[in-house]
Amino acid sequence: MSSKTIHNAHNEDAASSPDADALYSVAETQAGYFTTAQAAEAGYSRSLVSHHAAAGNFLRVRRGVYRLSRFPGSASEDLYVAWLRVGPRAVVSHESALALYSLSDVLPSEIHLTVPRTSSRRRTGIRMHTSSLRPDEVAVRDGLPVTTVARTIVDLIRAGMSSEHVKPAIAQALERGMVTRADLQAEASARGGRVASVIAVAFDECGVR
Repeated sequence: MSSKTIHNAHNEDAASSPDADALYSVAETQAGYFTTAQAAEAGYSRSLVSHHAAAGNFLRVRRGVYRLSRFPGSASEDLYVAWLRVGPRAVVSHESALALYSLSDVLPSEIHLTVPRTSSRRRTGIRMHTSSLRPDEVAVRDGLPVTTVARTIVDLIRAGMSSEHVKPAIAQALERGMVTRADLQAEASARGGRVASVIAVAFDECGVR
């Protein structure tokens, strides 16, 4: 690298005025993960991000996604990476939401995210669903936006998941107090059809009246 290149890189980093507190504030809400775009908003140029990665302060997880080294790795790392890659308006949903709630032992082969509109860019390993979500249909779990248990169950039933897989999830969610009978009854009344049928059978098998 020429002295001119080094000088330019130094000027770029000096001009960016990196704000470590700002980057930490963002990463803290995301279990320590952040994107290069988020780092740039905090004043970190790409060369400065690379410098901190080489120094061990930032850990590169995937292209464009890093984790502050002071934060431990998360069991949900793949979900964080997918969510950060797609964008903040994405919400973990369907089979991925069920797994995040520990209501299923089956790990989905793809990461499921619900987005407000279709994305023009497909991403390997990510299944994107287009739907509008009300604020009360989105929760936060382990720092990730995720569809509520009630909405997750509805989405899975509507997507055609076998009732033999959905019913145990409903039973566990009720037993653990993660969803109420009223929540599911409201969804059943609003949706009707297969949603109402599967939920009604699950209630009967759980002894819920």
